[in-house]
Amino acid sequence: MKIDERHLIQLAAVVKTGGVTEGAALLGLAQPAVSRTLSMLEKRLGEPLFVKGRRPLQPTAFGLALAEHGFVMLASSRKASDLVESFRVGKSGVVRVGGTPFFMDGLIAGICAEFQSSHPDVRIDQSYGYFPDLRAALKADQIDLAICPIDILDEGSGLEFQQILPGRNVVACRITHPLLLKRRPQPSHLLEYPWVAPPPGSPLLADLRALLLSFGATELKIRYSGGSLMAVINYLKMADALTIMPHSVVFAQRRDKSITALPITIPHPERALAILSRVDAPRSPAVDQFATFVRSGFESLRHLIKRHEEAVVWGL
Repeated sequence: MKIDERHLIQLAAVVKTGGVTEGAALLGLAQPAVSRTLSMLEKRLGEPLFVKGRRPLQPTAFGLALAEHGFVMLASSRKASDLVESFRVGKSGVVRVGGTPFFMDGLIAGICAEFQSSHPDVRIDQSYGYFPDLRAALKADQIDLAICPIDILDEGSGLEFQQILPGRNVVACRITHPLLLKRRPQPSHLLEYPWVAPPPGSPLLADLRALLLSFGATELKIRYSGGSLMAVINYLKMADALTIMPHSVVFAQRRDKSITALPITIPHPERALAILSRVDAPRSPAVDQFATFVRSGFESLRHLIKRHEEAVVWGL
């Protein structure tokens, strides 16, 4: 004999609450409908489900055994309802985010951890890439968001651009670098030291080449290249080498007291760190929640960086 699962759930609700009215309210159903279900179920089974004359309702041994199966389904139903509600408000789901390595490791990874402290049921899948790869991944629906430095988006690109931080490069070095002892470091001083190259394909690599050529270098004195952000930082800590980095990434390392920015202004292309997404792509509430959280985090970071920059005397 096949029993309708919905009937078992209604039986379990009545047993759980001790009354038909209360059980119906638990399920969001009308009391007469639940009464009809229980009456029909008793007639079909040929056995009473509740002890007559008991208030609150007391199930028979047979009724309780059936209700036990209903309890399992009732719990699953409640969990499913909670999951749906959690998804609707962005408290659960998956966020697929891609970005450039230095920004992802230096800034976004920490923001992901902060976000999940209030959204523990949201999973974040992170990947790396530079703008051409990230744009292709967005259009192929492989990621929901890209966080990367860009110049200008063409109209009709199909991508939405939300600036979260103005772009600015600095020369990074260890906190005990000899150049920090000079009152006003000059561009010529920078050419006296070896350099660490940013990862291949990075916009920073092109920026580094343009920077050194603008300072009159005839060749690039690259001592180390191809490392991750942590590898570059660990290298700089043990050497008098220099490298070029986004100021925000260097600023984010300030608590570790390992690297810092030389107080010298350098030219760099007009560029901004932005969140990119497809205009026509449906996004889950969790993705929107994460994007809002990232924007808020960078708003606070922008004010901190601005205050720091105003306190430093930058040379030419």
